[in-house]
Amino acid sequence: MALCLKQVFNKDKTFRPRKKFEPGTQRFELYKKAQASLKSGLDLKTVVQLPPGENINDWIAVHVVDFFNRINLIYGTMSEVCTENSCPIMSGGLKYEYRWQDDHRFKRPTKLSAPQYMSMLMDWIENLINNEDIFPTRIEL
Repeated sequence: MALCLKQVFNKDKTFRPRKKFEPGTQRFELYKKAQASLKSGLDLKTVVQLPPGENINDWIAVHVVDFFNRINLIYGTMSEVCTENSCPIMSGGLKYEYRWQDDHRFKRPTKLSAPQYMSMLMDWIENLINNEDIFPTRIEL
């Protein structure tokens, strides 16, 4: 069991540490509200509503980071099954094939294995989340 968990949470392979909100910040308080509302068993429509007096961009940012963390955990658990050999193409069934394109290394849509594609995707999202211009962590007054 310990070996299995070690493989799943190998940072060099697939798992990335959770993004955390600094205690004492407004985003941390929003995160606590979001977690409490999701665990309350309330109607989903009311759970995701912006709390009174909060900034919509901060509320969305908190949920984007939380969603990334959850997807990262799910991906980490299945990465042992989906390897370069077993998943040579990133696809969405028989009809859809996903290709990677970026502004740096892949100028044209490029076929990648599912693990390569997911690694590139998770890195791209993590870079966006860590970009202070897109997801500022300090609130300027």
